[in-house]
Amino acid sequence: MGTMATAFAHGVAAVALGSVYAASSVSGASMPARFWALSIACSALPDLDVVGLGLGIPYGSVWGHRGITHSLFFAAWLSVAVVILGFPNTARFSQTWWMLAGYFFIVTASHGLLDAMTNGGLGVAFFAPFDTGRYFLPWRPIEVSPIGVAAFFTSRGLEVLKNEFAWIWIPSLAIICALRMLK
Repeated sequence: MGTMATAFAHGVAAVALGSVYAASSVSGASMPARFWALSIACSALPDLDVVGLGLGIPYGSVWGHRGITHSLFFAAWLSVAVVILGFPNTARFSQTWWMLAGYFFIVTASHGLLDAMTNGGLGVAFFAPFDTGRYFLPWRPIEVSPIGVAAFFTSRGLEVLKNEFAWIWIPSLAIICALRMLK
């Protein structure tokens, strides 16, 4: 069974988004290591819902895979928590605070966006808990990844990585390289 882009792809996309955020930073200062670690963590965290599959939570439940943890509501909640806990010296509700919250919202929401571009699964509950419908984007070029470590290390897993390399890694690396050249 496969239902997502890989954690690797989500992390690469987060680094590309972080590079854009850092390049647009007014201060021009480099971002601390915790910024990068939290970016990658936020991009992958929605897939913690796969634990529910082992606990008997049905895939199609709002609490199941690609349910509430893939929603915009969850992305908003997580982004605020990350800024409060990860950047405690940033004045609450200042422009910098809101910029960080907006950035971490986008990084977390990017997870559901990438999953909605895959060719398998039940779709993404973008609007949970208010609407539990599952959605895909009309364009779905990303091969769905198998769930589980053992299933991933197969010829199917290699095909998924090659597909993600073309659709996620190369564009992300192009963005990062372009930004570095513009510096």
